[in-house]
Amino acid sequence: MSMKFAALNFLLLLLHLLLRYADGRGDEQLENVLRLHSMDHDRRIEDDGGVEARVDSLSHMDHMDQSVMVFFTLKDLKAGNSMPIYFRKKDPSTSPRFLPRDEADAIAFSLAELPTLLRFFSFSQGSPQAKAMEATLRECEIPAIKGEVKFCATSIESMLDFTSSILGSNSDFKILATEHHTKSSIVFQNYTILKAPDEIPAPRMVACHTMPYPYAVLYCHSQETQNRVFKVSLGGENGDRVTAVAVCHMDTSQWKRDHVSFRVLGMEPGTPGICHFFPADNFVLVPDSNL
Repeated sequence: MSMKFAALNFLLLLLHLLLRYADGRGDEQLENVLRLHSMDHDRRIEDDGGVEARVDSLSHMDHMDQSVMVFFTLKDLKAGNSMPIYFRKKDPSTSPRFLPRDEADAIAFSLAELPTLLRFFSFSQGSPQAKAMEATLRECEIPAIKGEVKFCATSIESMLDFTSSILGSNSDFKILATEHHTKSSIVFQNYTILKAPDEIPAPRMVACHTMPYPYAVLYCHSQETQNRVFKVSLGGENGDRVTAVAVCHMDTSQWKRDHVSFRVLGMEPGTPGICHFFPADNFVLVPDSNL
């Protein structure tokens, strides 16, 4: 793979996602990266398909948090169909920055080192920041499900290395991310699929998701089972326009019965064609056959 191209492509994506690479060093950089998204009191769930969700109570649909409304089925993916969708939106000024690899590697990234890390970042035990760090470290250390490879990247370089190990060291790749074409503060509304979705050839893929941490951390994973990737043109009821990335999982037999998607859709493990949209700060990497 052309690492020069891959690095440039990824940096362009970071600009698109408003995740800014930190060029500074030392104390100035550490002051800039010590920002962390507060965790609310909802239960955070990282689904095995890679979508973060928060659930108040899943005992009844009426009590479901809007933020889990990103799931649908493959048969729903057709022009003219409408569905309620939650697209979370972040203030880019609060986005944690990537550390250079040598600085990231010099900081422990382990649940066992959490007390030391809290002291290092000056976070008190039991604070929202401490809880967020613990949740991220715990999620990163949970073993992958059967047929999955997972990795938490603490730098751009480590993310590129993981991607190369999955897609091939001599392969180029392209990055797919959800794009919002209009500015809006509305995060939950009905969207209509404006045209037939475009399927992106993806014999292999890596999905990466941002995690709450004092500096940028990406939870990246790949599955051996078949997945289908789409770009979907959506029109919101308030006039929003979104080109969304969606992934459909064709084998869910290894997912847990209490997986959030099954509760949202009322389905069982093994159901093929369970899909979800990606928020704008998550992305998918696939081989680029056009390069």
